[in-house]
Amino acid sequence: MRQDPFGRQRQQQAAPRRGFNPRILILIAFIAYGAYYYFSNQTLDPVTGEKVLIDRSLSVEDEKALGLQAYEEILSTERPVDPNTPIAREVREIARRLIAKVPEVEAALAAENGQQASGFSSTFDWDVNVIQSDQANAFCLPGGKMAVYTGLVPVAQNEHAMAVVMGHEIAHALLRHGAQRMAQQKLSQVGQMAGAMSGMDPQQQQMVMAAMGYGYLLPYARKHETEADYVGLMLAAAACYDPRESVPLWERMTEASGGQSPPEFQSTHPNPGTRIQNLQSLLPKAMEYRERFCAEGAL
Repeated sequence: MRQDPFGRQRQQQAAPRRGFNPRILILIAFIAYGAYYYFSNQTLDPVTGEKVLIDRSLSVEDEKALGLQAYEEILSTERPVDPNTPIAREVREIARRLIAKVPEVEAALAAENGQQASGFSSTFDWDVNVIQSDQANAFCLPGGKMAVYTGLVPVAQNEHAMAVVMGHEIAHALLRHGAQRMAQQKLSQVGQMAGAMSGMDPQQQQMVMAAMGYGYLLPYARKHETEADYVGLMLAAAACYDPRESVPLWERMTEASGGQSPPEFQSTHPNPGTRIQNLQSLLPKAMEYRERFCAEGAL
């Protein structure tokens, strides 16, 4: 009790004491681990000249094994066409030409960045199948396991456009985009655990993950697509295919999808207009690669 100047007495209220919240320490620990994981697993990609996130504990053999497992699962549920059909033979020939140019193109792109090619794909066990499906799609898994869906044939229309698509898919495997996505998923899991254990309610966690998706994961996925367009186009050009077919190809791809695509910031792929514009800007260099590496007599 104390007396004020006017003679009245009042009780001085003690400030409430707050204890330390251990959840804050947990959140800090998760943030520290996420930062450590991110920076300790950075590696230089000589082909793009940029640092990328790849878990150092993931070996090339592990990556190949995961690719083979996924490939076998797909072929167990999807129906490959007869390997002796004309389309299967043509796709295998396109793959052969593209694969033959991988070492040269990797070395040339790495040299432009003052680096030496890693030779990551030198141990790939390449294989390609054509799968009966209406999908206008193709893929190349880690380790060189490839497939082209028959729905892509009427959209591609010619071997040059088909080579552009297959070169793009091969580039994903060469640039280890699958391994990069696995590392990103691990970071996302760390973020989810941090949110759950730090006391965030479900709505707050959802907002944080949405911010991470729009601000980091989706832009990174679009960057992968742009990188694969770049490397794949150089690969197709070096294998004596016409890279100029890439522009009408993507115009047809847009038509085939009905022109329906989400806003670019919500998508894992660049907007078709952005993609076409980027490919057009790459054509001069692609034509240089075609002149430099295309040995017509060797085909």
